[in-house]
Amino acid sequence: MPGLLVRLSMDKREMTRLQDHYENVLKAELISQFGYKNAMGSPRLEKIVVNMGVGEATDDSKKIETSVADMTLITGQKPIVTKAKRSVANFKTREGMSIGCKVTLRRGRMYEFLDRLINIALPRVRDFRGVSDRSFDGRGNYALGLKEQIVFPEIDYDKVDKIRGLDVVIVTTAKTDEEARALLKGFNMPFQSRDEE
Repeated sequence: MPGLLVRLSMDKREMTRLQDHYENVLKAELISQFGYKNAMGSPRLEKIVVNMGVGEATDDSKKIETSVADMTLITGQKPIVTKAKRSVANFKTREGMSIGCKVTLRRGRMYEFLDRLINIALPRVRDFRGVSDRSFDGRGNYALGLKEQIVFPEIDYDKVDKIRGLDVVIVTTAKTDEEARALLKGFNMPFQSRDEE
């Protein structure tokens, strides 16, 4: 695909495009905007957690394996399988049963995933008008959900057994939602304008 970002090996000396943008441009803008006395006070990305629930794994345990494979392709890192903490009869789950998978991305892989999310995956969402700017948790963290894993170009549509959604949580060091919003806007996160909602 033209424009597809090539995965780089994440050596400590290499910087991704967004990481370089943060260090050389965005950090200075945030310091001047919020008046931090120390450069280390500037908000930054801490980690990104990607989570995929697989409810149908209660009937077929092989569904977890396909979800793990999809998540590995999307994030470039092997996910851990999440297990049920207690038995719930209504959901047909027993304690210890595999019900999903998740990945925690840090450093270079985190910036590389965010770059692909903002510039490739989100524009491929059907009827996309931007992401809500109200999904902050009050402590500077942002969460969004995607209904289909096929918006990522790494997933081959012909090999997908079932469309599954996934949750993305962007954890920042920002103290307020306003600071976190400014940080994500600096990375060109496509927030909806208030009048479109």
